[in-house]
Amino acid sequence: MRTATITRKTAETDISVAVNLDGSGAYHMATGVGFFDHMLDQLARHSLIDMNVRCAGDTHIDDHHSVEDVGIALGQALAQALGDKRGIRRYGACLLPMDDALVRAALDLSGRPYLVWNVDFPTAKIGSFDTELVREFFQALSTHGGITLHVDALHGINSHHIAEAAFKAVARALREAVETDPRKADAIPSTKGAL
Repeated sequence: MRTATITRKTAETDISVAVNLDGSGAYHMATGVGFFDHMLDQLARHSLIDMNVRCAGDTHIDDHHSVEDVGIALGQALAQALGDKRGIRRYGACLLPMDDALVRAALDLSGRPYLVWNVDFPTAKIGSFDTELVREFFQALSTHGGITLHVDALHGINSHHIAEAAFKAVARALREAVETDPRKADAIPSTKGAL
């Protein structure tokens, strides 16, 4: 079973993340940041990765530490659950429409973290949530998950739709990348022999 549980405790946050790569997209999110929980729900549901995320953070200051640190812990959990990455497809991509928004995500579970982020939000906030935190989350996820991740918003006039399309597009790309390749289920997907 490709599962992992990560705990992370700092002076700013106390986090527990559990993932099952071979799940059905079941989720339970409790970060104290409502919009972020909604986005994490999308990430789990559309990746088919079971996720349980709990975060007690210093949201009396703002949501930054909670969002970033959840990205760190979730990236670590994904990397741990993938193990040596034997048998995975490794690459995934998705072009996802959501009403006015169209977002493209492509990723490589290469072990080499890199984020290319071409997403502009027309508003600084979605409700009380700072839109700049969407990038912070994906930067932390990419860095600590060892993921090369490209996210491009091709269209969009509604910040909520753009953010949600980004999470869903990454989820669908992740779903594809973590799946077992039935033609090479016993091999590391690299000519190097390691990822």
